Amino acid sequence: MNIILFDPKEARDNLLPVTYTRPVAEIRIGMCTMRERWQAFIPGEYSWETEDYLSKKFPLRAAADTLRIAANVVADAPLALAVAALKGGEALYRDDVLIAVRGTEGIRKEYQGNVLLINHLWDIFQMNDAVLRADFARIAPAGKGRKPSPTVTIIGDPANLFIHADAAPVEGCIINVNKGPVYIDRDAEVMEGACLRGPIYVGPKSIVKMGAKIYGATTLGPGCKVGGEVNNAVLLGYSNKAHDGFLGNAVVGEWCNMGAGFVASNLKNDYSEIKLWNYPAHRFVRTGLQFCGVIMGDHTKAGINTMLNTATVLGVGVNIHGAGFPRPFLASFLEGSTAGFSEIPMPKFFQTAKTVMARRGIELTQDDIDILTNIREQAEQYR
Repeated sequence: MNIILFDPKEARDNLLPVTYTRPVAEIRIGMCTMRERWQAFIPGEYSWETEDYLSKKFPLRAAADTLRIAANVVADAPLALAVAALKGGEALYRDDVLIAVRGTEGIRKEYQGNVLLINHLWDIFQMNDAVLRADFARIAPAGKGRKPSPTVTIIGDPANLFIHADAAPVEGCIINVNKGPVYIDRDAEVMEGACLRGPIYVGPKSIVKMGAKIYGATTLGPGCKVGGEVNNAVLLGYSNKAHDGFLGNAVVGEWCNMGAGFVASNLKNDYSEIKLWNYPAHRFVRTGLQFCGVIMGDHTKAGINTMLNTATVLGVGVNIHGAGFPRPFLASFLEGSTAGFSEIPMPKFFQTAKTVMARRGIELTQDDIDILTNIREQAEQYR
């Protein structure tokens, strides 16, 4: 089957800056990306319907018989069965939300089950608990993982801990699974003295450093290094918060780095409702939340002892350092401190990105350069 995951326009815009560098389908929540979850339920040839400037890296594959699925819909077994059963000309809705359509829409069908939608940035960390639990139940095969080392202290039912057979060392740590499951993937390492309290996913080649305190619901995508205190955060992949400091109720893109002593507030001193920068509205909007930390686009860096106000949004390629609290929204490709910000020269940025990515054995391709150049042009309207 030819399957296209399309970006609903409103959701995509509301999910900036995370969606600057990827289609909605490539957002990670729980233990995998939105696309990977659909692929697990409905096998087929997948492609993306997204912004033009992303389409070379994430191409669209057209065919006569195509199933189009909204990329911001979190797949589950009952929903996938209903989507896969669609016939030509049928479209599946939940209330007024289009979930999927087979070919050209003609007949409307209503889905009666629950549907999780990623429509806003805060949905990623708020829904991570439920999605992590569902992914663990689906992915972690009973009795197939590595037996925990006797040096590991497990609090709760050991069946809620899965250590991949090819995981790196997991020794001398405390893992509490009473509040949710913990999955440690292949080549991932949990160092001695670390404390994990589920639900948590530690992705391939990720490292939880000595003495780290990781609370659920937290997802560490592939190739991350995490230390200090982390609570209900989603790191999409290849990003570092390797030292002491606090990160909570947050979404961090790929290739980001948070220096030693990095602290991002997730609660206002007066406990009032949090407002978050919204790109399509060009202003801060109400979230209905009391807790919300930093939102960080890809390739953003924060220097040692950086302090961020509650619900700070940093675009793509931001380089922030120095004392004091910067303003709670910074457009892409800015560098500086509370003393002032200036544009990052793109040759300098690309050289840094190449160096950072090479450390993980990944190349900065011409497609990546073209995407980032386009984002740099889009950033002008927000400065």
